[in-house]
Amino acid sequence: MKAKIQDTLNSWLHALQRLGQQRLILILSVVVGILSGLAAVILKNTVYLTRDLIQRIMEQGTLGFLYLALPGIGIIITVLYIKYFVKDDIGHGVSRILYSISKKGSKLKRHNTYTSIVSSTVTIGFGGSVGAEAPIVLTGAAIGSNIGQLFKLNYKTITLMLGCGAAAAIASIFKAPLAGLVFTLEVLMLDLTMASIVPLLIAAVTATTISYFLLGREVTFAFEIIEPFALYKIPFFILLGIFCGLISYYFTKTAMQFEGRFTSITNPYKRVLVGALVLGLLIFLFPPLYGEGFNTLQSLLDGEPSAILNNSLLYPLRDNVWIVLASLALLLVFKVFAMAATTGAGGVGGIFAPTLFMGGVAGYFMAKLLNNTVGTSLNEGNFTLVGMAGMMAGVMHAPLTAIFLIAELTGGYALFIPLMITSTIAYITIMYFEPHSIYTKRLAARGELITHHKDKAVLTLLRLGNVVEKDFSVVHSTDSLGKLVRTISQSRRNIFPVVDEVDELIGIVLLDDVRELMFDTDKYESTKVKELMTTPPEFIVIDEPMEKVMDKFETTGAWNLPVIDGDKKYVGFVSKSKIFSAYRNVLVQFSDE
Repeated sequence: MKAKIQDTLNSWLHALQRLGQQRLILILSVVVGILSGLAAVILKNTVYLTRDLIQRIMEQGTLGFLYLALPGIGIIITVLYIKYFVKDDIGHGVSRILYSISKKGSKLKRHNTYTSIVSSTVTIGFGGSVGAEAPIVLTGAAIGSNIGQLFKLNYKTITLMLGCGAAAAIASIFKAPLAGLVFTLEVLMLDLTMASIVPLLIAAVTATTISYFLLGREVTFAFEIIEPFALYKIPFFILLGIFCGLISYYFTKTAMQFEGRFTSITNPYKRVLVGALVLGLLIFLFPPLYGEGFNTLQSLLDGEPSAILNNSLLYPLRDNVWIVLASLALLLVFKVFAMAATTGAGGVGGIFAPTLFMGGVAGYFMAKLLNNTVGTSLNEGNFTLVGMAGMMAGVMHAPLTAIFLIAELTGGYALFIPLMITSTIAYITIMYFEPHSIYTKRLAARGELITHHKDKAVLTLLRLGNVVEKDFSVVHSTDSLGKLVRTISQSRRNIFPVVDEVDELIGIVLLDDVRELMFDTDKYESTKVKELMTTPPEFIVIDEPMEKVMDKFETTGAWNLPVIDGDKKYVGFVSKSKIFSAYRNVLVQFSDE
């Protein structure tokens, strides 16, 4: 039976492959859109069903403070699921996608098509202070990548299928096809060409249609824009952009540092315990930090800011506007800690929802503060929405995605100009402090980030290990000139690496430097290699990124440089000609339309 199913599948694959490359890509983009859209719908429903089920159970009993332990319980279940079932790291979904594009040939593992759904459902359903967007983007990208691998497509086409899955996931979860398309081009940094934009559009629209069909027309936020944009408010939107840019820098810096603290805790049980305690304490003090936070954003959009004090110690003071403003400010401070505690302890979720949460709170806070101090009449709901875009533009370095997502969420483009102003200013502000987004910072530091810069992108795809030449004859520093001459006579190379007694590379001998001595037999025994060797202008470490390798060639002017490992042991040599040849081969594959 299994063999019959496999034969049927193979016949279908061959039939589709005979359609031609372009038709096949268009058909596959529809398939990826359908599957990614279904995955997004499943995740969205399972998160809400899990949350509702837990809340109903809690309401029936008198469990009290156990409610605060729920996020920690969710993290523990997630960690156990990953350790004993997944057995792989599935956190930081978007960064994992970017890494696969640059270092793994855009190939994501098959389990990524479902494991993020399960783990993030538990983490978020139990109240983890993260979002479901990054896990579903990883799921969609994995669906596209695995379909591309199934059809044995080349690197560029697999990358396109991966992008189709990511675009479809964002489009489906927010019912925003344009935002899904722009997210893929802006955050995943796929090149915008006619060969790529059509499949991406098809996947995004298909996924959005699936979402509408299964979830209805209701979107994440229900808000009707009743106050049109006015020119005199431009300075306030500029101010909001600067504010969001500064908060974005705080968000990025604090999230990475605080999560790094958890990484330094080697004991996994201690790490989970610390994360659960920190998260429980923060939720006890600030209940809006529980879960994704979309209910809080909806309350702000509805003009009910006092709702953020429900179930909190400050509930009796909910009618005091200054207490509300102070609470909003504290939410901006502590949301990032709640998010980092969730992911640092082992929970699975993304920064998308926390970014929207902080942006909405920042926009409402600024408008409310100005209205109550300066006497302005700013529409707080509009500033909440525009603040979301500003924060997205800053944290993700994706101003276009921010603009189109909020525009599509609100069902129109009445706020298009404010969205553009605030997003642009927020992006410019954070770029002054931080040139990389929270997704790309670590990858960029390791030289593992694909960008729109063609040369840098191709260099990132190159592997140093593939261009190292190992046919050089090694000599020892204690060898005599006579032994060196015998080695030279048996070699086709004119460079000879010199190693010490523990095989560490300490220098090189150039044929040109010993050519005259080769015929002086009187010195064959008295002259040692260590007297003839010179120090190379640079050493290349085997795990260095290719961009840094090319910088060393450029700085030294050398044509060949030795390669060593982390222990300074000799590995081989790398030459400019070998790199240029490999560069050309990758460029042809990377750029072929």
